[in-house]
Amino acid sequence: MKGFKKVKLLFLFTIVAAMLLTACSSSGSKKESAKDGKVTLRFATWDVGDDIKLQQKLIDQFNAENPDIKVDLEAYGGEYDTKITAGIGAKDAPDIMYMWNYPQYKDALEPLDSYIKDRGEEYKNNFYETLWNYNSVDGKVFGLPVGYTTHVVYYNKDLFDQKGIDYPKAGWTWEDLQETAKKLTDKDKKITGFAFPGKPDPYDFEMYLWSNGTSYVDSKGNLKGNLNSPKSIQTFEMFQNMLKDGIAITTEGSGDTEMKSGRVGMFINGAWYLSAFKEAGINYGVVELPAFGNNKSASIISSSGIAMSKDSKHKEAAFKFMEFWTGEQANKERISFELPVLKSVVESEKLQEDPIKKVFYTMLEQSDGHTPTSFITDDWSQLSENLSLVFEQIFNPSTRVDPKKVLNDAVK
Repeated sequence: MKGFKKVKLLFLFTIVAAMLLTACSSSGSKKESAKDGKVTLRFATWDVGDDIKLQQKLIDQFNAENPDIKVDLEAYGGEYDTKITAGIGAKDAPDIMYMWNYPQYKDALEPLDSYIKDRGEEYKNNFYETLWNYNSVDGKVFGLPVGYTTHVVYYNKDLFDQKGIDYPKAGWTWEDLQETAKKLTDKDKKITGFAFPGKPDPYDFEMYLWSNGTSYVDSKGNLKGNLNSPKSIQTFEMFQNMLKDGIAITTEGSGDTEMKSGRVGMFINGAWYLSAFKEAGINYGVVELPAFGNNKSASIISSSGIAMSKDSKHKEAAFKFMEFWTGEQANKERISFELPVLKSVVESEKLQEDPIKKVFYTMLEQSDGHTPTSFITDDWSQLSENLSLVFEQIFNPSTRVDPKKVLNDAVK
């Protein structure tokens, strides 16, 4: 609370400055449009570094192919949310913007259902169905999918080989994972079978509840009877018991650092580590998340999309660019650092034959139908903070409170 006034004043100053800039740039834009007859679109991205070079290359191509439209790239990097929020507040949002937090920004975005409908069923069906759920709010589509990752289990093949343990296979269960973690654990060599964050991201952790047939809330946003359901309690107890049994450790990160150093046999996360592990020469494999009994395992989706400002003056031109940005060529261009979202690209590039990438698509297909609580509840930020305290009490070695007690207290 100490710096709240400063932040508030800075935010107000940013908005005023943005409004003044808008007034100045608006007259300039009109002169430019009158001079060259082009529609100018602003496109905001959160990417940095080499990704920006690739994005500019694609934009240059689009501009060359569409002489009546000029797209200007605005790279916000780490200040993305701050600048987007200020732009929206000043009625000066970019025409097109990268988006993931649709519940927060939905009132400033243009619903895309009519644009998508005009392109026909074949157009929409080429995107993986699961991804529409992550680009929609309240039954309306606000973004086109650009990239995604599901979560999988990474495992260190060298540690498995040293112990003569078979690599995990699709269809395995949490009992199998615990048994494997037990075999991998070697206290003398300071090797532990499994690692997970000591302070899990509440958004990510919900996927474990889904795999056990429950969730934080029901479709109406009720915590009681869901967060503290028997299956939810069972899930938290399982993770806590792995720590008590010494076959798992909690980490500050996700567990990738410990796996790189040979201290951990398995951890769970998204596709972000594929390039890093390859460059580091780590002998690793991936497998789908384990299931609870006969249930299918499900993964949270980290999905990026692009959205249109509801205040854009050039919506048809904006959607034309959005089609290009999510089309087959752009999907293929980004394939080195982003999993394609189009079925046609996955097929043409034979990604289902890739022993690593196909696992992410398996998890994508079997995670359809699950909606994160962040898309259901009205105050996810507060609930997320409360859940972080729940995790702290259950997983912190100095506390390790009974999950049933903590979860029952949390829903009161």
